[in-house]
Amino acid sequence: MDTVITRLRQAGCVFAEDEARLLTEAARTPAELDDLVHRRIAGLPLEHLLGWAEFHGHRITVDPGVFVPRRRTEFLVDQATALGGRVVLDLCCGSGAVGVALAAALRETELYAADIDPAAVRCARRNVEPAGGAVFEGDLFTPLPAHLRGRVDLLVVNAPYVPTDAIAMMPPEARDHEPRVALDGGDDGVDVHRRVTAAAADWLAPGGHLLIETGEAQAPVTAAAFTAGGLDPRIAHNDDIGGTVVVGALR
Repeated sequence: MDTVITRLRQAGCVFAEDEARLLTEAARTPAELDDLVHRRIAGLPLEHLLGWAEFHGHRITVDPGVFVPRRRTEFLVDQATALGGRVVLDLCCGSGAVGVALAAALRETELYAADIDPAAVRCARRNVEPAGGAVFEGDLFTPLPAHLRGRVDLLVVNAPYVPTDAIAMMPPEARDHEPRVALDGGDDGVDVHRRVTAAAADWLAPGGHLLIETGEAQAPVTAAAFTAGGLDPRIAHNDDIGGTVVVGALR
């Protein structure tokens, strides 16, 4: 274990002790452990090596090439849980982590999720279907069943919001190993937010809410997109985990 910690620390892993423990627990043989450590040092995300990520108290399956749920996104779950609702739609769902956590927190829900990335959809089904939900593949609202229109109480979205030019400055484990479609938010990072807010009102139930994670500096721009889409926005921020969410109700 000490050797593994040293190798990880020398490679710049900030949480070398924790990572060494997790990799050691995951390996079935010394050779497999050596391979896992080698790949981690080479820059592969820890979650892709383990096959799972810890998120909001749940172990979420995360396949290689699928966006890894961030701790800051737990704030999105908390904000949605506080509002409550029965019909939940996790749009741009990635692994489905947000929807799964919400379904667990709210208990009796109808859970739906969608993503444009086939790899994410395959992964999300392994997480969402055991929770009683359904996952659809396609661009934003396009693949959703018509019976959902006007029925969604909580529309939660962790869409890409990294400005295109900023992707090159992201850590290699994200830039090189997560799908660009899950990172690239266009010139100002808010392109997908604008597309979501433009159509969200058609899918929300009376009294329903749209919640979108965004960057703290981008939040006013995301909020402006809410207003343009007929929603009254408010901005919520959590300093402890760096989460920023814009919450909107139908005007």
